[in-house]
Amino acid sequence: MFHIVLFEPEIPPNTGNIIRLCSNTGCQLHLIEPLGFEMDDKRLRRAGLDYNEFANVQTYPSYEDYQLRAKPERLFALSTHGSKSAFATKFKQGDAFIFGPETRGLPKPILTELGEEFVLRIPMKPENRSLNLSNTAAILVFEAWRQCEFVDSI
Repeated sequence: MFHIVLFEPEIPPNTGNIIRLCSNTGCQLHLIEPLGFEMDDKRLRRAGLDYNEFANVQTYPSYEDYQLRAKPERLFALSTHGSKSAFATKFKQGDAFIFGPETRGLPKPILTELGEEFVLRIPMKPENRSLNLSNTAAILVFEAWRQCEFVDSI
């Protein structure tokens, strides 16, 4: 199982889509507050909460609390500022992937703390700003799961 960590997510449909992704891939979802919406938001439900009973969602009041309670063995950040391609990284079961807020990305102190080796990017055309959060999460999870030979899939 992999872990998706959303640091201060802002857009309900993205989180809803990621809940659906977690439901279908067996990932655990970690949400770091503050959230830009209520968990019962109509747009969130429409995007994915019909699958909520299958998703493992945990909420934390801060990044520090997430680190203390979840104790991720390997935490990879996804950022347009990453110098290492996600496709050049060897993943293993239990890896965690942290994504920043849609409008501003992860804070520099978190990226610095993780180190260049653990700040990844998804390749894209250089003149574009970024991919959608839920699309990026799906690309990364399926690449990591593929590398693990789709363990626990049907």
